[in-house]
Amino acid sequence: MITDTETVPPQAEALGRPFPAHYVRQHELLKRALESFLLSASGWRKVFGSSEESLSPSLSDTDKELAAIAAFAFARFLKEKSGKSDPEVALATDTRPTGPVIADICARVFVSEGLHVQCLRVAAGPEIMAYTRASKLGGFAYITASHNPIGHNGFKFGLADGGVIGNPESQAIIASFTDTLADAARCASIIERANAVTERELAELYAAAPGFKRRALEAYLRFTREVAAGVPEPDKQEALLARLADAARRRGTGVIAELNGSARTVSIDERFLESLGVKVKVLNGTPGAIVHRIVPEGESLEPCRRELERAFAADSGFVLGYVPDNDGDRGNLVFINPATGRGEILHAQEVFALSCIAELSYLVYSGRLTYTAAGKAVQKVAVVVNDPTSLRIDAIAKAFDVRVFRAEVGEANVVNLARDSRDSGFLVRFLGEGSNGGNITHPSAVRDPMNTLVSFLKLLLLESEEGRPGLFEIWCARSGNAYRPGADIPEILATLPQFVTTDIYEPRAMIDVETIDQALLKERLEEIFVQEWDEKRAYIESRFGVKSWEEINYEGTVEVHGFGRTYRSGRQRGGLKILFKDDSGRGIAFMWMRGSNTEPVFRVLADARGTNRDDEEWLLAWLVSMLKRADTAA
Repeated sequence: MITDTETVPPQAEALGRPFPAHYVRQHELLKRALESFLLSASGWRKVFGSSEESLSPSLSDTDKELAAIAAFAFARFLKEKSGKSDPEVALATDTRPTGPVIADICARVFVSEGLHVQCLRVAAGPEIMAYTRASKLGGFAYITASHNPIGHNGFKFGLADGGVIGNPESQAIIASFTDTLADAARCASIIERANAVTERELAELYAAAPGFKRRALEAYLRFTREVAAGVPEPDKQEALLARLADAARRRGTGVIAELNGSARTVSIDERFLESLGVKVKVLNGTPGAIVHRIVPEGESLEPCRRELERAFAADSGFVLGYVPDNDGDRGNLVFINPATGRGEILHAQEVFALSCIAELSYLVYSGRLTYTAAGKAVQKVAVVVNDPTSLRIDAIAKAFDVRVFRAEVGEANVVNLARDSRDSGFLVRFLGEGSNGGNITHPSAVRDPMNTLVSFLKLLLLESEEGRPGLFEIWCARSGNAYRPGADIPEILATLPQFVTTDIYEPRAMIDVETIDQALLKERLEEIFVQEWDEKRAYIESRFGVKSWEEINYEGTVEVHGFGRTYRSGRQRGGLKILFKDDSGRGIAFMWMRGSNTEPVFRVLADARGTNRDDEEWLLAWLVSMLKRADTAA
């Protein structure tokens, strides 16, 4: 139970009227600000500070107008969707310095539109989503720019189910936003009404925030227990989690939580992990004290890795550490290699793959996935991932005799495809964007480092007892690996199907292009690829064992197999993959690319079976060279 002494981060009460009494729009400034605003189902983001790394809490009047009209567009959508003139909406921020000002503007607009606002102040993304779902609110507005630099900010909007709004509904809100902005007189009226909200109304709203925050933490804690156990009944949850806690205490398991001043500093992390019998050491746990770059990749994991080494030297139970992004909906891991005492960083695709093994094994462990005498799955089970997720996941799924479905990059796309798959009769417990690391464990509809940590803890700690095989033993039996009780993370890691994959956030995974027309660029790339395939076919076959290839395009939740423009639609901004196959028709490598929606940049990635980093580098270099030729010729 969360008490009245629960820490709630301070926030200024009403910040004063956000706009001058006679606000006059600067049309050219608004045009430039709007051009830099990324508007998508995954989130609305732009630089609201004076620069990407700005620590200033101030906003320009132009950016304040954008925030007000964004809130207005969502308020109108929420009223229409709920069928109510006064729906309840949860409002929260991550710990970016511009969050309080944007939240205050949103609160004023929501109140002026008749909404009942439940302000949580600072909350982790999964927390506000769990609270919205549990409390049956109309929806939520979460102010965040996720893993973007600290000077960025933006919005994630959701409805009563606690999930971020996907297409096509997100496009309806975006259209309302841009249409409203085009009407200067209407915007002036919205701003005037927001300015007119009284300080008394706002004071009452902010005075209620600590109570709503406590309720949100309670709801999130309950929901996280449900996700961890995979069952809604509290008594069944307790039976599983007690077993996990007993195992954690026997081993003395410890975790480093390097929170980097994120929204998770005021969430359930320490309380929840300790309830699982895990020792927790928090590093950088002050809200807003962001000490390194926000994206939890590469060098951002170094402080956690070093602290884990120090903790392990003093107490060998400390074996894991995690680092979330600022809104706390994703996090990547570091682990101890007991043989060396050194901390090591897990790549995002490895985190995802190990979590997948854990949750598929858990389905077997809990009796929800069973097999015939011939080893075939009785139930229809699927894993849903994004298009650049490594083929390692396909190999894991094959071992469990389950399906893999792929969607375009974007969490909303993956979540929506998982929903569609469930509607088609599939059990989908595990999903997510493997290229980014964090997993989504149903019934959650968002990435959550608590879910990832629980997956790892179950894989490590739920061992065989009374003739019932534990999770790692189940995986070893399905994959043909040797099993040893008490295996540590390096031993478990060694059982992964072997693939080498480009890390999506390393510099070589992004290239600049001049061509804005992605349809033209893709067509030119296809022409070049066909020419080069004929030239390089013998070499590729001898080096990789490739016998054939196919092109796959990804748009939203749709995967289309086929070559050429006729297999793409719309703006043609989805991912394009060239999948290479062996003589049995099995995918063994791929090259993937996807253009940015806001700038002339392409994300690129290669994935190759085996352990030879040179193979991945060769494939990626080949793709980049073809893209550059296509860019020059287009």
